[in-house]
Amino acid sequence: MKEDISKAYSDWEEKVLNKTLAKRPERKESFETSSGMKVKSVYLPQDIEELDYLRDLGFPGAPPFTRGVQPTMYRGRLWTMRQYAGFGTAEESNKRYRYLISQGQTGLSVAFDLPTQTGYDSDHPLACGEVGKVGVAIDSLSDMETLFSGIDLSKVSTSMTINAPAFILLAMYLAVAEARGVSPEVLAGTIQNDILKEYVARGTYIFPPVPSMRLITDTFGFCMERMPRWNAISISGYHIREAGSTAAQELAFTLANGTAYIRAALEAGIDIEKLAGRISFFFNAHNNFFEEIAKFRAARRMWTRIMVEQFGVSTPRALKLRFHTQTAGCTLTAQQPENNVVRVTLQALAAVLGGTQSLHTNSKDEALCLPGEEAVRLALRTQQIIAHESGVADTIDPLAGSFFIESLTSSLEEIAGSYIGEIEKLGGVAKAIESGYIQNQIHRSAYAQQKEMESGEKVIVGVNRFADAETAGCPLTRVDPQTEKAQVKRLCDVRKRRDSKGAEAALDEIERCASTDGNLMDPVLRAVKAYCTVGEICDRLRNVFGTYTPPAIL
Repeated sequence: MKEDISKAYSDWEEKVLNKTLAKRPERKESFETSSGMKVKSVYLPQDIEELDYLRDLGFPGAPPFTRGVQPTMYRGRLWTMRQYAGFGTAEESNKRYRYLISQGQTGLSVAFDLPTQTGYDSDHPLACGEVGKVGVAIDSLSDMETLFSGIDLSKVSTSMTINAPAFILLAMYLAVAEARGVSPEVLAGTIQNDILKEYVARGTYIFPPVPSMRLITDTFGFCMERMPRWNAISISGYHIREAGSTAAQELAFTLANGTAYIRAALEAGIDIEKLAGRISFFFNAHNNFFEEIAKFRAARRMWTRIMVEQFGVSTPRALKLRFHTQTAGCTLTAQQPENNVVRVTLQALAAVLGGTQSLHTNSKDEALCLPGEEAVRLALRTQQIIAHESGVADTIDPLAGSFFIESLTSSLEEIAGSYIGEIEKLGGVAKAIESGYIQNQIHRSAYAQQKEMESGEKVIVGVNRFADAETAGCPLTRVDPQTEKAQVKRLCDVRKRRDSKGAEAALDEIERCASTDGNLMDPVLRAVKAYCTVGEICDRLRNVFGTYTPPAIL
């Protein structure tokens, strides 16, 4: 059979293909993916002859989970449609959340402003001009109460994109739920809580790596004991890709970070079999349609093998790589913003065909401003049309067995594995970050992509090809300049109303606990209930842990 195909291919190449190429050459000298994988004109069974179906693919809901983490996938339940949102004040963001729920969104995803992400209150000098700009301003429990006003926390799944102060925002969310009589045991959702990618790709770190990892393992232990339905971390490749990595680098560095968190949990005495079932991942859905689908499939297979081979995990749930996907913000263009609808649709479709558990679709106007209400609705409708009209959710892993897809999946696994091997040679992720290895790999990839775009080798429709002299604009959503003043006033009012002695005592307790090896979550929970602020809590921890200064990377 193999010989027959090879002979037939040679005949076709000689009698058909070469004659056509002689008259009409291909568009490019070579075709390749973002990860540098050469794409052949046609793929044959020989391209996947090393593939062992039971070893490498298996069945949905069974190791190695290449074909999906659930036996029925979307035939049983569609992915969670979780639109990332938040801006201005807690009151404004609450209105957007309730609007999205009314439009059919099935999960909440909270965007926090930059001061909150970096552990500063809205009245801090470094917060000036940034309050409520890229997300919602949350200073105290009072803001969190407003943010989720009128939303039943026992019925909604909530994701919070917050990292360095993640443990504080989780404590606030839990305090809101408890005040409403909602048990921690029924709360469902995810806290991003992934500090390692901040050091290499995003920059919203506060503390040095060692105490930061302690805060994460403290959160692991707390969630396992008190919040069994909550994902204690969402290990993010999304921001690594947004910083300029290739698909293979995104895959490699994300899984390497995941391995580092597992090792840290083991050192903290945490049961990995239980923890791994509450770990989730967060990936980017980029433009190269088939490479992205293959990336998601490779991620599941690689993670299962890592958990089995490196950590001896055997519990099926602990072997599953469950992930959220967001379409690629870095591919959105300010020029011809309506083109972004097409980009987002293709990226979302790749995520669905790749087996995502939840999905955010970017809005067409996000290269220009915060997403407007009409643009947000259209982004959500994109998901709903894929889910209910396209038919792609009717069967599981519909591209399985494709010579091209399976070849890409295996090639991505091989390339990503080589990056992970280099990280291991350096002594693990922490050492790789200290040496600048990961940062340099991302920077080089980003630079190469920029050169390709500027030269026109990489076509960006509406930007470096098919551009218009004038591009029609779209309505811009702006945060009211008075938002910052109003938020600062609310913060001052909270400080006046609270029991100042009780708040000070709670902050003292946090500082004492930070100086020991005790779990910080309970002291932080007591502090947020005393209406201590994000900035106040972080300042006490800065006193003990210090702050992180990145190394110079050339």
